[in-house]
Amino acid sequence: MTPTSRFRFRALCALAAWLVVPACSTPPAYDVVIRGGTVYDGSGGAPITGDVAILGDSIVAIGTVTGAGRVELSAKGLAVAPGFINMLSWATESLIEDGRSQSDIRQGVTLEVMGEGTSMGPLSDTLRAEMLAEQGDIRFPITWKTLRGYQDSLVRKGISTNIASFVGATTVRINHVGWDDRAPTAAELAAMQAEVRTAMEEGALGVGSSLIYAPAFYAKTPELVALMKAAAPYGGMYISHLRSEGARLEEAVEELITIAREAGVRAEIYHLKAAGERNWPKMAKVLDRIEAARAEGLEITADVYPYTAGATGLDAAMPPWVQEGGYAAWAKRLQDPAIRQRVATEMRTPTDQWESLLLAAGSPEHVVLAGFKADSLKRYTGKTLAAVAKLRGTSPEETAMDLVIQDGTRVGTIYFIINEDNIVQQLKKPWVSVGSDAGSLATEGAFLKSNPHPRAYGSFARVLGKYTRDEQVLTVQEAVRRMSALPATNLRLARRGMLKGGYFADVVVFDPKTIRDNATFEQPHQYASGMRHVLVNGVPVLRDGEHTGATPGRVVLGAGAIR
Repeated sequence: MTPTSRFRFRALCALAAWLVVPACSTPPAYDVVIRGGTVYDGSGGAPITGDVAILGDSIVAIGTVTGAGRVELSAKGLAVAPGFINMLSWATESLIEDGRSQSDIRQGVTLEVMGEGTSMGPLSDTLRAEMLAEQGDIRFPITWKTLRGYQDSLVRKGISTNIASFVGATTVRINHVGWDDRAPTAAELAAMQAEVRTAMEEGALGVGSSLIYAPAFYAKTPELVALMKAAAPYGGMYISHLRSEGARLEEAVEELITIAREAGVRAEIYHLKAAGERNWPKMAKVLDRIEAARAEGLEITADVYPYTAGATGLDAAMPPWVQEGGYAAWAKRLQDPAIRQRVATEMRTPTDQWESLLLAAGSPEHVVLAGFKADSLKRYTGKTLAAVAKLRGTSPEETAMDLVIQDGTRVGTIYFIINEDNIVQQLKKPWVSVGSDAGSLATEGAFLKSNPHPRAYGSFARVLGKYTRDEQVLTVQEAVRRMSALPATNLRLARRGMLKGGYFADVVVFDPKTIRDNATFEQPHQYASGMRHVLVNGVPVLRDGEHTGATPGRVVLGAGAIR
């Protein structure tokens, strides 16, 4: 072969290689393909067996996907579903401490919905100072003033879940009325409405209230209607911790229906329950009343957490009048012997004028102290109020007052007040979704300094395990709908809550045979098991059961957002 022939031969070989190599290394058609799972699309319909293809942050194909994914995830023998929406999240501070949102991600939660009565904005200088003073194990600077400013700061820091929020009726009340037990003036109410409008334009979902707690307790129905009329043009929902979950439960439900009707808005009941054994029979009437309102054309819904205990503070065991003016005024009053005697008497006396969760629990043996700020009191964490009272040699009522004074907080408290049969009846209603009413925690660091309610680690896994697989209260497809498409529809969220082409790729893959909650009241810091993969906006956050460290979470805006 001549030199010229050899040159031509080598050139042809090089050209052939150039033509062949690209054909052998075709780039993946998709970023992620989830293969061979039982796909529940969130609609509540029968599942299909197939694949889910994701490109960027969106779902682009469902069924038989022939193209390859840059990431391939096997879902053979597993359920594939839309990411779950936590309708009542208190991850407001926990996400500042740890943006990985571990306890919720490991259950499949991809959206945290905040704002039960109080929200992280808008903040007056006075309210900002109060929030800084009341910080406990998690401490952080407050660099924002608006609700959207808080949300944007979380996204900049990096969070694994998406976030959304209602604007708190209590928050705007404190900004303009303070902790006074009175109605707002016309000027104050106008300013409160203006703050609601601003929050709605920033992307708030509506207005949230929590009416058993001071100072929210002081707000009357017309004030709440006025706030909702400000939110209504933006498609805002009213969502409420009712004024009573016990003695006046039926009247409290009626108030929520009245607000919805007069303001022309949708309304949801936070953590629907009948608190206290004497009130448990009322749940059947409440469910019937909601059904009647819905038949009338009102959009009334509710959410639940699947446990027989609630969690709040010792403030829920004391009359609202003693709390007027905020924590400092409350603690000062509790040091006055005459006031202490009156408070102790009222704490022991049944009434329908305010909500006592201590009385609803039946006895201090059913009240567990869950979290303290003061190191000197942390030894009581996880003990009942009865046990701590015995250790200290004081009555349960005096012990509760002393702990509030000494801890500098309302003291995190768990009350056993809920009936299991009622939980089942509520879960059977097609308009009931799920919320944890808790932060999203981790089994490490500052979170171990208190004993949270196990709902922080187990609410969604418990619905899928205990109430779906084990007790068959729900089918898998209906349980998935309740935790995805239903809340997304109620909140008017665009492109969220379903596995559907063009929707955001918030996707979970779990084993319906093994998913379960492991957290208990005695040992709450235990992750749920059975969740295999979780993707948020198309990015794997949980892969093969382990957190990837990814933080693709975004702010999810309400339908009325204009900025």
